[in-house]
Amino acid sequence: MKNDGISRRKMLGSFAALGASATFSSRSVQATVLRKTPPLTQDEVRAIETALGKKGRYVEAESTYTVPLPRNDLKVSIKGESVPIAFGFGGWVSVKKTMDGKSAVLMSDTVLLEEEVNPLISAAHANGLEISAIHNHFFYEQPHIFYMHLHGIGTVADLAKSYAASIKINKLFPANQPNVPQPARTAKEIFDLPALDKIVGKAGAINGATYKYTVGRDDMQITAMGAEMTANIGLNSWASFAGAAKAAHVAGDIAMLEAEVNPVIRALRQSELEVVALHHHMLGESPRIIFLHYYGRGNANKLATGFRAALDELGKRHDQMRM
Repeated sequence: MKNDGISRRKMLGSFAALGASATFSSRSVQATVLRKTPPLTQDEVRAIETALGKKGRYVEAESTYTVPLPRNDLKVSIKGESVPIAFGFGGWVSVKKTMDGKSAVLMSDTVLLEEEVNPLISAAHANGLEISAIHNHFFYEQPHIFYMHLHGIGTVADLAKSYAASIKINKLFPANQPNVPQPARTAKEIFDLPALDKIVGKAGAINGATYKYTVGRDDMQITAMGAEMTANIGLNSWASFAGAAKAAHVAGDIAMLEAEVNPVIRALRQSELEVVALHHHMLGESPRIIFLHYYGRGNANKLATGFRAALDELGKRHDQMRM
């Protein structure tokens, strides 16, 4: 894969140095003129679609193109109860330009069985991509699922070809995925969506039998590899609901500054939600972001209240560490 003479490590070093000299509080960001990410061209979008054989979604406000990669070949259960793939077993790949427009960045979260992890690592490295994280999102699921984050820098066309070549032999590749029937009931019929939206303070999105909230970190600017990290390239907090209104499953992720980690954990535990993972997703981002995955079971409105409590801890002026 071509990198147009740009070394990822050089870029990480230069942007980390830039981030170290800046204060990324919400107040300072509001007082800073932020550079707008250049848009992808129609030819660049076509290059992504052609390489993957699937169309995605372009979010103009973030200049980001995302292709969903659900694992519809899997049948997943949690504590013995079947859950939809859309509940939390769908990966994605996103591409956007660096802020100077000289290159593009690819990021992806992949849903893998244990035996698929290391073959994909080897394939990604062979195609010039890098691994930034490997971790769980759940407890209690069968089969056991791992999530691996990939990234790369280069031209849009080269990144798309490299990514497609990396996943070609895996079930992740869109052409290797089976079609799935529509569920008998959608989330609109299962949950009281206006009540959930009122609790969370946001509108969610229906995906079959699941209902999902996705919340970005608009209170600050976070950069990695010269690109602005936004909600549609993976910098977000989310909550996904499945099951039944009075016996729902909720699972999700919270994107936090380091000082927010333990306040968020306390808020989740006070709401009787389980913390199942705490880790990074990216390398070299500034400021550093930690991701926390959680799970809960019970009344959907109560679960939504727990998610909202975690969101309310974001953006506060927390002390760096309590002793």
